[in-house]
Amino acid sequence: MRGVSPEIFFVLPSRQKFGVKALTELSKKTKTMKNYKDLKTFDELIEFEHGKVGSASRIKYEESAQMFIVSEMLKAARKAANLTQEQLAEKAGTKKSYISKLENGKGNIQLSTLIRIFEQGLNKRIGLTFL
Repeated sequence: MRGVSPEIFFVLPSRQKFGVKALTELSKKTKTMKNYKDLKTFDELIEFEHGKVGSASRIKYEESAQMFIVSEMLKAARKAANLTQEQLAEKAGTKKSYISKLENGKGNIQLSTLIRIFEQGLNKRIGLTFL
């Protein structure tokens, strides 16, 4: 990389800055295709990518996955009801920006708020299953 200074930064979508040296170090740690070829099940892939069940990284991944599922369910239910985010927010007694955050998986949600959005805003009932 002739002529490229280590002070050059790349800005990722998450707004993190990485210099050329940092990117080089990061690429050395990246998992190789050979490692993936040894995996035979989806559970092995999840463990390889996010750690063993109960580890901090796995818990974070599972929480993110659940938030993604809830956000997609909310978005699908809102669209099926032909409501805008603003209309849903008004019916549920919250703000449009909050609905938007939830649909984009960006916010934490309390169970009581989730129930209110679905029941008051969308006329849907929520059932919980504990495994």
